[in-house]
Amino acid sequence: MGFLVSSIHMTKKYPEERIKVPRFNEASGFYTTPERSRIMGKIRGKNTKPELAFRKALWAAGYRYRIDYRKLVGRPDIVLKKYKTAIFIDGEFWHGHHWQERKQKIKSNREFWIPKIERNIQRDAEVNSALKQKGYTVFRFWEKEVHKNLSECLDTVLTHLKEKDVP
Repeated sequence: MGFLVSSIHMTKKYPEERIKVPRFNEASGFYTTPERSRIMGKIRGKNTKPELAFRKALWAAGYRYRIDYRKLVGRPDIVLKKYKTAIFIDGEFWHGHHWQERKQKIKSNREFWIPKIERNIQRDAEVNSALKQKGYTVFRFWEKEVHKNLSECLDTVLTHLKEKDVP
């Protein structure tokens, strides 16, 4: 299984069938209301509140990092290059938290959303694997987990970083 990583995109020989996500447009049979478009347009992809809180706590602990680091596959939310550590703070909906339960609750545009989220889950696994092959330790936290238990999430990472810091 080989990975080719470029600054633009990642190509890979997939061990399993890559999930195809249909285009979300009227030509494909998907419709959205202006209200729904407005709501979806406000969803942030970076600098979310949990991400900012985690970064602030990590900075206060004395660790310096890069954010949305484009040179690594998957563009981790936080990268500590010195420690070869990548941290992702994933949204529950987009990355499929409790997916088997939630999948049943999707009512509209199921033909789009189910493959979309399943492809995100598949991509997350591919990114984790690629980063581990490069020698990185990968942490993935759910937004709600960071929001409710910031200190626990931070302690998990700090323990790892302190182990890496020992000469």
